[in-house]
Amino acid sequence: MGSTIRQSALAFRLSCWVLGMIAFGQLLAAGVAVAVRIERAQEVRVEEKVVTKVVTVAPEPPKPKKEVVAVAPPSPSALPPMPAPTPLPPAQPLAVPVIADPMVERLVNEARAARIIDDIATALTKLEAARETAPKDPSVLYEIGLTYEHMAGVDSRYAVQAADAYQAVFDLNTEGAGALYQLAARKLREGISLPVEKRRELLLGRIRLFKDEAFQDGERVLVDVPVQAAPGTEINANDLVVKVNFFDATKKNGQEEILPAAEGLCQTVFDWVSGDFDFVGGEETLRVTYILPPQELQQDHLFGKRSYYGYTVELFYKEELIDHVAWPRHLSARGADDQRPNDSPEFITEDMIDLDPVNALLGPKHGEVPELPLPSGPDGAVPPLPVR
Repeated sequence: MGSTIRQSALAFRLSCWVLGMIAFGQLLAAGVAVAVRIERAQEVRVEEKVVTKVVTVAPEPPKPKKEVVAVAPPSPSALPPMPAPTPLPPAQPLAVPVIADPMVERLVNEARAARIIDDIATALTKLEAARETAPKDPSVLYEIGLTYEHMAGVDSRYAVQAADAYQAVFDLNTEGAGALYQLAARKLREGISLPVEKRRELLLGRIRLFKDEAFQDGERVLVDVPVQAAPGTEINANDLVVKVNFFDATKKNGQEEILPAAEGLCQTVFDWVSGDFDFVGGEETLRVTYILPPQELQQDHLFGKRSYYGYTVELFYKEELIDHVAWPRHLSARGADDQRPNDSPEFITEDMIDLDPVNALLGPKHGEVPELPLPSGPDGAVPPLPVR
């Protein structure tokens, strides 16, 4: 029993100690809390408040505008070099379509050859046979157009059939007609020009003639041939041809003979001296220089001594004779069937010539003959002019 009382007293003491420790801990925590609060209460607190207040501010005065001053561009030397241009691929020109049928090709070639020698009946016969086999071949249709255009120079009614043939080629476009499409389009755009119409629009002006008496290497004659056109006349340079023939006089067995200029002996030089072939002012001038070199004594004895006698001038457009002049006049029998009245040339004396090489009318004198190209044919015809 005594041990039970001791245990109870020990448990009581321990309980008191535990309760005391808990109470001490609470007191300690309360003291710390009070100390912290007191310390915080002693701190200075700053509070910021935002107060909205409307303030009116006067606008700033406008700034003066700067004066605009033009600045010269930089000199080309200051610019960076331009990059090299990228070369474009070469243009592929259109070609004339190949005629598929060899028989049709042969007929077209034979028709073209017949047209060139003015055998129109044969040309049309062969072209009709070719059209029956290949009715839409562009080469056949275009050759038909050329043939009827040639016939229109005699009868203008054939111009309609020529235009119909060119229209058929044009309707095939470039896929079907190739290069012939462009040719047909040009024919339709410019129209079928009839040579008979040019007789009222083209003529030869008064020809100017100069004999260079100071020329020592034979005879030298200069002829200026004005070709005049009416206002508004459109001239295709490829269709205009001026043909000049010179004639010499010789004595054989005491009789005078008039002979054409000897081929291979004389020299004929042609030059359009009025600049661009545009008929500005209504006239273009062709200068023809005829040189007859001295002959050897043996030639004079056998064939007679030649000397310049005269000339004939013929103006053609599309192979149609438009105008003709001859001097002396009886030489017209050597060329065209008729002659124009009052066609005698205007002779020029030496004191009328401006010898300034820039402004010279008839070119330099002896020793300064320009080297100009000779005509392409032995008959003295001027080749067609290039298109400008």
